[in-house]
Amino acid sequence: MADISAFVQTNLSTQARAVLREFFSGIKAQSPLMIGVIPFGMIYGALAIQLKFPADLAQAMSSIIFAGSAQFVGAPLLATAAPGIIIVLTVFVINLRHALYSASIAPYLKPLHPLWKIVLAYLLTDEAYAIAITHYRADGELEHKHWYFLGTSLALWTTWQSSTALGILIGAQVPPNWPLDFAMPLTFIALVVPMLKNRAYAIAALVAGGVGVLTIGLPYKLGLMLAAVMGIAAGMIVEIKHQ
Repeated sequence: MADISAFVQTNLSTQARAVLREFFSGIKAQSPLMIGVIPFGMIYGALAIQLKFPADLAQAMSSIIFAGSAQFVGAPLLATAAPGIIIVLTVFVINLRHALYSASIAPYLKPLHPLWKIVLAYLLTDEAYAIAITHYRADGELEHKHWYFLGTSLALWTTWQSSTALGILIGAQVPPNWPLDFAMPLTFIALVVPMLKNRAYAIAALVAGGVGVLTIGLPYKLGLMLAAVMGIAAGMIVEIKHQ
């Protein structure tokens, strides 16, 4: 009996070490990306205050939506009292890429309890997906890799909430004539350019950009939604033709 007890204790200790190693490795892997997330979150917080959002509502958007691009687009729509259906559809189209992330990473999460899947689905972002999927595809057992996913996602979530709060505090001191929403196109340029590695991506970006410019005068930022749909469609057509 003593031998069995010692074996169990050793096994539990090994399990705990494996969990902690994966969790903190995920945090470490996310750390370099936080350098870009902090100013992005601060600018969103300041922009929300500039749009006359109450501080608690501005923070709630970061906590509930937890999607920088959707928040930057959705906040001005809310501030101008755009119809709810327009806001929902616009944010839905902007975040469609998360469906692709989910489909890609779902096979690795299949053995997990549904509660784990719910938590990780909420925490899924561009940066968390990029790091987590690389780790999942690497050699090694899957048993504890969801802790790595949790670590990298929580690191990003905490950074986003903190930087939003800091932006809200600073936003009250920022002159209202400062165009803080310039950060969104700059951020997307930085995300898109490294992805233009083949013809399909390049065509999708060109079509989306062209449609966006041509439809800039549409109300409720409908041009953004149309540009996204047209860009995706163009990229898919090119991809299918060259298969």
